[in-house]
Amino acid sequence: MRAAAVLTWSTAFVATLVAGKNSSSTSVYPTKSGLKTWVDPATPDDRQMYTSSRGRQWELVMSDEFNVANRSFRPGDDHMWTSLDKPDGVNGALEIYGHNMTSTKCDDDGTCYFYIETADVHENISVYNMYKHPPGYEDAEFYYRAAMVQSWNKFCFQGGMLEVRAQLPGAVSTASGNPDLPLGKSGKVTDTSYYPTWPGIWMMGNLGRAIFSASTNRMWPFSYNKCEPDLFDPSNQRISACDDSPGYGLNANQGRGAPEIDVLEGGGLAISSSLQIAPGMPTDFRLFPADKTTDASNIYCVYSYDCLTKGANIIDVPTAYYEQQRGHKSWYQGLRYASNNFCAKEGSEVQSFNTVNASITAGITENTCTTASCPSSLDVNGDLGVIDGTGTNHWGINSNGTCFPFMNSYMGAYLCDPDNSDGRCTDPRNSSTPKSNSMDPFNYQMDAISANWPIHLGAYIDYLVYQLEWVTGKNGYVRWMLEGSPLFEVTADAFSVVPQNANSSNPEKVMLEEPMSIIFNVALSSSWGTKPPNPGSACRGDGSDEAVNKICDSFPMYMKLDYIRLYQDQGDDLDADNYMQVGCDPASHPTKQWIEGHLDEYEDDDNQMTEVIGKAFCKTDDDCTIGGKFGSSNLITGSCVNSRCSCSYPESWVGPRCTLAKAESTSSKSSTRVYGPSIGLALGVAGATVFLTFLSVWTAMKSAAKRDEALVKASMMTKSGGASLEVGV
Repeated sequence: MRAAAVLTWSTAFVATLVAGKNSSSTSVYPTKSGLKTWVDPATPDDRQMYTSSRGRQWELVMSDEFNVANRSFRPGDDHMWTSLDKPDGVNGALEIYGHNMTSTKCDDDGTCYFYIETADVHENISVYNMYKHPPGYEDAEFYYRAAMVQSWNKFCFQGGMLEVRAQLPGAVSTASGNPDLPLGKSGKVTDTSYYPTWPGIWMMGNLGRAIFSASTNRMWPFSYNKCEPDLFDPSNQRISACDDSPGYGLNANQGRGAPEIDVLEGGGLAISSSLQIAPGMPTDFRLFPADKTTDASNIYCVYSYDCLTKGANIIDVPTAYYEQQRGHKSWYQGLRYASNNFCAKEGSEVQSFNTVNASITAGITENTCTTASCPSSLDVNGDLGVIDGTGTNHWGINSNGTCFPFMNSYMGAYLCDPDNSDGRCTDPRNSSTPKSNSMDPFNYQMDAISANWPIHLGAYIDYLVYQLEWVTGKNGYVRWMLEGSPLFEVTADAFSVVPQNANSSNPEKVMLEEPMSIIFNVALSSSWGTKPPNPGSACRGDGSDEAVNKICDSFPMYMKLDYIRLYQDQGDDLDADNYMQVGCDPASHPTKQWIEGHLDEYEDDDNQMTEVIGKAFCKTDDDCTIGGKFGSSNLITGSCVNSRCSCSYPESWVGPRCTLAKAESTSSKSSTRVYGPSIGLALGVAGATVFLTFLSVWTAMKSAAKRDEALVKASMMTKSGGASLEVGV
């Protein structure tokens, strides 16, 4: 009976491992210690769980405490993060990203953190410009060096609460002359020139790699899963729901893309919390453009809300004018805004819900908003209900007079290939310029749904905890928070229940659901509201302005991250479209074969895609080898070496903790046979170990039986007066 039990267990052990291996090209097993694959063992015990805004318990599934100094994020050096060595080519960028501009550091007081350094360094390099006619190399000047660090194609997730404790870069030393310093931590910053960088902590769908434009063309920022050729030209979306056979391991008739969610973006006087999706709303659902004649002297009036052109300041204001011109609502409905209560109060900003609600109900007659006539969010279509259904504070109403998020006037861009002549393009090709044929044609609107929230000085001189809850599916939402308090929320209804005209020409999108990677970066630009002194030239200019010199003397500036943590709902009662999973290549939204089939769009000589082979932080060997029901076997897949996992059989067992089994495989680059201990051999060793264990137990049982038999015989002989019998075992 015991032998049969051992045999049954051993057979099940090997069968389970083999079944796991055959279920896909790779299989992840638990660690022997029970430590989760992406969790840093340094995360405190009291930070393993999180209660969501909807009252559910979510578990920690990823963390990096950045407690070890001098980490390298060059390709292949880290289990989760990869730095780039590449010039930034978007938004009038002034910086080059470098591997040497980011690492981790521990101060004398024991505080450890990840950092991105931004320095004023002048460089002239040759860059390839796809939008030239014809495309080619050109000289470009950059005046700063900074860093971008990504988890692209290493760590991705769908849904969860991402939490980052960060300090933003700025000229905040006493020597800088920053006039905001006397205001203290809670003072609202007032002078944008002392915050010249554009920091970002954000996410993007894994099918696109940030600043690799070939990977994002016709991919960014789609969150559209319908085939409606009469409504939206499917050729503009690279992976369309109209495609019955997309190949590359993709799911048939599933629209895909690389949408974006920004935990925080920008600096200066306000931080932007935003998401970007496509296709965007047609012109008939957007803000009226400022008339080039009426507002000729104030072409940026849309950002100061003082355009003279009717309807050009705020969506659906004046109320009657929009109704008369369109007969339907415009933009996304039911967005939610709430106060940054870490700011000092200002009595003039205090609002009454009853007053504002009465104004909205009656209709706004002026061409812009006042504190009494509109919500503080400036979104007259926003939710005005009680926040989370409890208390007395309402979404959209600044009842405390603190810093309040407002609807961003930037609502997206019209994206085009360089040969496009559509008048909505930023730089349409004129008829006298020959086509370059450098890429497939496209032209489409993308939307940015965002709130700018005024920031207090504490963001620049101390650490703040930025949080984002993201739930996929028809009941999903994205919610931005500061230290647990809500700032902005977008629900799935905002995408799926959109305003329509008589022709129903407004596309319905889905809540963002792509597996997303995480990105940290600090940029500088000549085209944003926050910019360095003398943008487009050296920081100090001719050196004659003492105030400017003091700001420039504040370089290098640093963005610091104390930690990053991700929590997910692990309940078994989730909706089918609430994915809550970790991985860059999930069955619901595959990416692996597509990336491998288009690898030249995702990497270059200085920024190679690398496989994750160990390097997760560990305390014991058991953090780096398979466990769970397999923990009692003799199969050791990795060990803890200098506090980081080292894989014993990197041809067969990979992943951050050497618990990811991979079979023999072929890549898109070349066909390679795996040498060394393959998964089959490893399983064979495990099977042999189990068999030998069974054999040993069986032998011991046989020996015990012989001993029992001998003892019985000896006892009988003793009783009968016979000679004694030596029992040998």
